Amino acid sequence: MNREIWILGATGRIGRAVAARLHEAGFRPVLVGRNGARLRSIAAEIAELGAHGDEPPIVVGEFDDVLTSLAEAAPAVVVNTVGPFTRTAPQVIRACPPGTHYVDLANELDAVSGVLDLHEEAVASHRVCVVGAGFGVLATESIVLQLCADQPQAARVRVDAMASVAVEAGVLGTALAATILEGLPTGGRRVDGGRMVRARMGAEPEHLITPDGIALSTASLPSGELLAAWRASGAASVVAASGAAPTSLVARAIMPALSALLRVQAIRRFAVGRLARMTVRAKERPREFSWAHARVEWAAGETRDGWLRAGDGMEFTAAVASEVAGRLASGDGRPGAYTPGALFGPSLAIDAGAQFVI
Repeated sequence: MNREIWILGATGRIGRAVAARLHEAGFRPVLVGRNGARLRSIAAEIAELGAHGDEPPIVVGEFDDVLTSLAEAAPAVVVNTVGPFTRTAPQVIRACPPGTHYVDLANELDAVSGVLDLHEEAVASHRVCVVGAGFGVLATESIVLQLCADQPQAARVRVDAMASVAVEAGVLGTALAATILEGLPTGGRRVDGGRMVRARMGAEPEHLITPDGIALSTASLPSGELLAAWRASGAASVVAASGAAPTSLVARAIMPALSALLRVQAIRRFAVGRLARMTVRAKERPREFSWAHARVEWAAGETRDGWLRAGDGMEFTAAVASEVAGRLASGDGRPGAYTPGALFGPSLAIDAGAQFVI
C-alpha cells in the first residue's frame, strides 16, 4: 500500500501539524515548500518528537516546479495548505496522476464550489477530492448532517462558525493574505428559494450564547459552509454566518464599498501585498473552545439547534486534514469530489476531537 502523503505548504502552522500527525500515525509525509532550510528543520523536529525515527523527506521548489515533481512521484495523497485555493486547488488536482487523492483546507465559497464541480473529472481519474477539510466547512456541516439525519427535507437552515485560534508571531505572508481577501470581491451570498443569490455581507446579525455561557455575535459571510449546509440539508433557505464577519453598523456599512474596490485587480493586488507584509504578535486563543452552531427548521414548524465544541480552531483543522488524508491513503472513500462530512459523515468531527451538543 502506498502510504506517501505530500504536504504542500509544510512550513506553515497547519502543514507542520498535519505532517507530524501523519508521521506519528505511521504514514510517510513528504514536506513540500520553498524554504529548504526551514523544511529540514521541521523534518528534524518531527523525527525527534515522533516514534518512527527517520526524518520525513522534503521537496524544495517553487509552486509550478512542485506540481511537476508531484505528477512524477504519484503519492497516495496530496494535502494542499497553500491559498488562495481558488487558484491552487484546480492546479494541484490536475497535476495529480490518476489515483492520487487530494485534500485541502479551503473555506472560500468559490474554491469549495470549484472543487465540487470537478466531481465527474475526479471519478474518471479514480481519485477522491476532499475540499474544506478543517474547522471551516466540517464543523457546521457535521451539525447539519446530525440534525437532518432520518428527517424530512429541511425548510430553513442557519449555520454559525465561531473559531477560537491562537496566533503565531510572524509575517502574515502572501498566501494567507490572498486567502483572507479572496471572498470579499464577490460580495455576500445566501440561498433563497432553492437558489444561490446575492446578499449583503455582514447582514442578518445574531447574538448567541454558547453552551458554556459565552455571548458571541455573528453575521453572514460568504463561505464554503453555505454550500456545504445547503447540500447537507437540501433546504430552500440557507444562511452561513461567522464570528469573523463585521457586526458593527459602521463596518457593515462600508463592506459593499470595500467589496467593489477589491474587484479592481490592481487594488486587490495592492491590498494583498500590504496585508502580506503585516507582522502579527503571538496571542493566546481568546476562548477555551471553538464553537459551531446550526439551527434547522422544518415546514411543519419544528426547530432544532445543535452545537459542536472543539479546541483551537487550527489544531482541529490539522486533526481533520490528517484524519482525512490517512483514511484516503488507507483506501477509504470513493472516487469523486466531496466536502468532508458528505464523504465520511458527521462522526469524522468526533474522530478529529470535537464533541456534539444537540
